[in-house]
Amino acid sequence: MEKTLNLKTSIANIELSNPLMPASGPLVGDYDKIMYLVDMGIGGAVTKTISTKAAEVPRPCIIGGKDWIMNNELWSELPPEEWINNILPKLKENLNVPLIVSAGYTVEDMEYLIPKLDKFADAFEISTHYVGKDINFIAKIVKAIRKNTEKPIFMKMSPHIPDPIAFAKMAKENGANGIVAVNSLGPVMNIDLNTRSNKIGSSSGFAWVSGPVIKNLSLALVNTIRENVDDITIIGVGGIKNSDDVLEYILAGADAVQMLSSALLYGKQLYKKIVEDLPKSLQKYGFESIEDVKNHRLTKKKVSMVPNLPEVDMDKCTLCKLCEKICPYWAITIDSRVHFDPEKCFGCGLCESKCPTHAISGVL
Repeated sequence: MEKTLNLKTSIANIELSNPLMPASGPLVGDYDKIMYLVDMGIGGAVTKTISTKAAEVPRPCIIGGKDWIMNNELWSELPPEEWINNILPKLKENLNVPLIVSAGYTVEDMEYLIPKLDKFADAFEISTHYVGKDINFIAKIVKAIRKNTEKPIFMKMSPHIPDPIAFAKMAKENGANGIVAVNSLGPVMNIDLNTRSNKIGSSSGFAWVSGPVIKNLSLALVNTIRENVDDITIIGVGGIKNSDDVLEYILAGADAVQMLSSALLYGKQLYKKIVEDLPKSLQKYGFESIEDVKNHRLTKKKVSMVPNLPEVDMDKCTLCKLCEKICPYWAITIDSRVHFDPEKCFGCGLCESKCPTHAISGVL
């Protein structure tokens, strides 16, 4: 009989049936979109960021590449009254998962919005994307929110914040319960050589990038906060595209995760697939539950100044010569076999990490 694996987790004492939620953005821009994702099996719902006025969004506003999404979408294109009078009451009545209401941006915005949104929210996510890098200014925003709600507050951190530890400590000290890390990275630009112009619609030509391309950055920020700030909830976001990615975030220090860009790249049904695949990933890596992953946390690799030399399994090797082509130390040559020159090999690990058939071992 197949063992049932527990996918439950909690964020600031809010229980989720599984750790996967959508990130704030176009896929959670109204009632029907949110309910569609709920039917995919997500553990909690998040709204698009609600502000004091509807966003005026230039088009085109979203483009995709192999492992990235670029956007200049801003916040919700719907006015706050539409959310407060129509969308949120319907969600309150019909939603069967916790709802995180995303709101932004300034102290004045919070003084106006939070009292009107509070009765609909199980928690708040507050975007700091357009308020700069001054954490003293952001502290005033946190205080304004806390003054108007007793619900959990999660501050969403942008990757341009120079000191993520100070940001997280500031948020906690001023009443926030957790951090969402991390928002999209930018500014970035994409150029079309045929038109000799930028592809995305903005006066500057700039946009923000998200998706798998930023996963490793976000993992590092999640782990940095977890290892330096006690008793704080962390929601990891950035580049998740499969169930293994979810476990990586949990192991790095997240309590739950959010995904959006990969659903734009690979299809909205990805939410359902990841939830269905999570038990398989837990079993594959020897975990019994999401809580088990959280309790293990990450152990850092022991650093050595002495190189480990690579070994090759010729039963797996296809002689594709990729390792020979990419070796930065000219230490690999290939004829009918793969040869590593111990005098040249630096033990850098590139060959092992890039081998398409996993024939190389011993370095990493």
